[in-house]
Amino acid sequence: MSVKNAQAKASLATLIEEKLGFTMVKSRDFGTRSGSDNSYSAKGTMPINYSVRSDESVLKRALKRQQLNKIQRQQNIEQITAMALSVCPDVTSQGRPDPDWLEHFIVLAEDIANQNMQKLWAKILVGETVSPGTFSIKSLQTLKQMTQREATALQKCAALCGYLEKEDSYLILLGYYKKPSFFDLLRKGNKESINLGSAGLSFPNILTLMDINIVYRKEIESANLKQGQSIQFSFHSKKLTLTPKSNELVLSYYKLTQTGDELKKLVSSPINKKYKQQLEQAFIDEFDCQWS
Repeated sequence: MSVKNAQAKASLATLIEEKLGFTMVKSRDFGTRSGSDNSYSAKGTMPINYSVRSDESVLKRALKRQQLNKIQRQQNIEQITAMALSVCPDVTSQGRPDPDWLEHFIVLAEDIANQNMQKLWAKILVGETVSPGTFSIKSLQTLKQMTQREATALQKCAALCGYLEKEDSYLILLGYYKKPSFFDLLRKGNKESINLGSAGLSFPNILTLMDINIVYRKEIESANLKQGQSIQFSFHSKKLTLTPKSNELVLSYYKLTQTGDELKKLVSSPINKKYKQQLEQAFIDEFDCQWS
């Protein structure tokens, strides 16, 4: 057995012992067995040559595992609440969280052992305490089921999201096009698109966010913008004001769902620099672009 395999097996044995509360050892019946650990029987089944080292009954072992699970869950929720108290601002609360919401939060959060994810759950508890109704139970369930890959996609998405106060929602600007005039119907009109992939948000990332109901599946278009009709987007600490230089301009964007809007509040990140450059390059011809 190679050193790497031995290290992996030792690591696996440690994980099993932590979760079961008992050590797994090689059964004596297989002590003199020849061949590799990956050998199969004539029926194609792999022999199980390990068992629990314990004189206790299966029932007692099961009860011990349940106790270990309860201890881990208690430690998780204590860690999350401690983090929440540490980051809670000294502001006036707008009320108490709904009791049913709080019960759902405890049940869902107690299984969160990853420290980075615990920080997000702590922020949720703080946000709901300061302003009840900020986070829905549906958003909690989405976050609970979120994989590390999905969480990474959300972080990348957050760096491109602009907040549109008029719609009270976050969106990702994709570009714009200009509708052709009545006398030039055969021309498709000017169109500018932004490559999100070069800004770190790949198309597979976008599909992932759509699958978990963070981003709406269809690209959305704005109403026709009129010359001089300014529209403002907030990107973390910066604001972008776009003012059309002519009529018949239409913005295209991805819009975050209600769940996406709520979870975006947990990820505070400055605007992606490459995306900011692309915005300026794409809109400069047809819009006055002002950052503040």
